[in-house]
Amino acid sequence: MIVTQPVGRYAASRKYDVLTALGAYALAQEKGMQRLVLRLLTLITARYNWKADELVVGRREMARLWCVDERTVKRETAKLRAMGWLEVKRPGVRGRITSYALRLDRVLEDTRMAWGNVGEDFEARMGMSTGEAPQQGSVVPFPGAAKPTPPDLTRGDVWSLALGLLYSEDAQSYGAWLRALSVHQTTGDRLLLMAPSRFHAHYVQTHLLDRVTRAVRSVEPELGRVALLYPGAEG
Repeated sequence: MIVTQPVGRYAASRKYDVLTALGAYALAQEKGMQRLVLRLLTLITARYNWKADELVVGRREMARLWCVDERTVKRETAKLRAMGWLEVKRPGVRGRITSYALRLDRVLEDTRMAWGNVGEDFEARMGMSTGEAPQQGSVVPFPGAAKPTPPDLTRGDVWSLALGLLYSEDAQSYGAWLRALSVHQTTGDRLLLMAPSRFHAHYVQTHLLDRVTRAVRSVEPELGRVALLYPGAEG
């Protein structure tokens, strides 16, 4: 899908089209997703810099805008990142707020199912604006290259949101190694994950643990450590 940023002569109408697509999608979803998309819509309308493709808003300001606490802000932004709708453009450090970019390609791909609810004219216009190829294309996808099914983010717990982030970063590693892990226990600042076998646990420990730990910390900074277990090693 080819998506250009909404700049130039028709920028204003394109912005409204994106917001309309988000609103129509939200109205077709269950209550939890409706609330999440409404929060994103409000954030985009109030603070998104379309020209710079940048959203720079502090966690405290987001909490005030959304009428929630900062812990909820962390969870909701992690969920939006896991969905692939937001991505970190510039990480926050001491004295500098995290900068996010809106992934228009992913937003439009995910909201496509609701375009027809707005009207045939809107659906046709959105299809043209994204450079959509005809449905009768001759390209046949190679079965082995198919992406695994993304994780369920509706639970909103730390591990499911961390899995969403890991999926958005590397779907193949997620499918081969990470989706088979489950939460065994959370103790203090440590998240203990259960792997299906000793070999599986060793591979993740050796090759993917740093990535997993970063994803978990991104969702819940208080969890600073991640460890692996396998059946028979619970003691």
